[in-house]
Amino acid sequence: MSTPWTLARRAERMNPSVIREILKLTGQPGIISLAGGLPSPRTFPVDAFARACAEVLERDGPAALQYAASEGHEPLREWVARHLPWAVDPAQVLITTGSQQALDLVGKVLIDAGSRVLVETPTYLGALQAFAPMEPEVEGVACTDDGPDLADLAVRGPGARFMYVLPNFQNPTGRTLGESARQALVEQAARIGLPLVEDNPYGELWFDQPPPAPLTARHPDGCLYLGSFSKVLAPGLRLGYLVAPKALFPKLLQAKQAADLHTPGFNQRLAFEVLQDGFLDRHVPAVRALYQRQCRAMLDALSAEMADLGVHWNAPRGGMFLWLKLPPGLDATTLLPQAVARGVAYVPGAAFHAGQADPRTLRLSFVTASEEQIRSGIAALAAAVREALPRPAAVPVARPMTPGVTA
Repeated sequence: MSTPWTLARRAERMNPSVIREILKLTGQPGIISLAGGLPSPRTFPVDAFARACAEVLERDGPAALQYAASEGHEPLREWVARHLPWAVDPAQVLITTGSQQALDLVGKVLIDAGSRVLVETPTYLGALQAFAPMEPEVEGVACTDDGPDLADLAVRGPGARFMYVLPNFQNPTGRTLGESARQALVEQAARIGLPLVEDNPYGELWFDQPPPAPLTARHPDGCLYLGSFSKVLAPGLRLGYLVAPKALFPKLLQAKQAADLHTPGFNQRLAFEVLQDGFLDRHVPAVRALYQRQCRAMLDALSAEMADLGVHWNAPRGGMFLWLKLPPGLDATTLLPQAVARGVAYVPGAAFHAGQADPRTLRLSFVTASEEQIRSGIAALAAAVREALPRPAAVPVARPMTPGVTA
């Protein structure tokens, strides 16, 4: 039977999340997932939220369960403004339903069909998904371990609507921009009139020392800043925020109103209650310590299992991910079923590229699996890699001749 429904052109640009599809595999018994970017449930402050829930309902129950302001819970907006390392007016803070919604609002307000948008190479898959329905022309800026290549940016930047950047412990590569790279990027963007959209969900998850000051702190009028409570409290709250220049804020607010009226007021009040009295100063160090141990376990396992396989990887200084490159001749997407058959899953790197991808790359997450699971998972991945490596051509072996017998 034919359908009476006609899809909008933008719907054709929507694609399923590769990561979500891979996560379906990890539900199979015996699969160790090094794929999903899920915070460790061991870090969720359940007791603190239980107390906060009782307190909020007793003190502010009717207001907490009522419709609320689209801008967000005013005390939470004030808290965000106070805790950012540059002068922020709470009126610039918009509470969003996760920072993923902030990406959606940015796309709706700043992108027209055919607009050019710049991203890092590689970049966060969720941003590519959020921007795609607006029908932009997304271009990847060449990147090194130090960050975006400024010469390439100088060519691509003029006329682009904005560049989307994750300076801290980037998803997917785990790389962090140093002080000089940040300053140079901001100065280059200002010179060519290129706005920057700075996404910082992982900035608090540093191991040994905090990252340099945000891009937005250096040029507030030329940057739009996105933050999240998912990685430091709990992702199930769906609480994020954006900090926008005052001239841009009203349109982002209108897009928010059209999307969902407001982020759940009860969740906002819960978070604000938990955040009182310096809670994060006590809570986040334990999260950092756990993730650092798990990252070290993965790095040690890679060294033990893959040092002789021609595999390369980085050593992140925080966050949740590291980036791995397979030997020549291998393809991470082709290898995935073989890895899953051995009991381990990862995300092929091709999903994180706006243009031509390196098929040899893949992303590993070290925060959800236990240290024992990490060791077992890396051993299984190494076995899959070893099995997939091209076999050297056999060299004919001359057989000794039997005396008295001619060849």
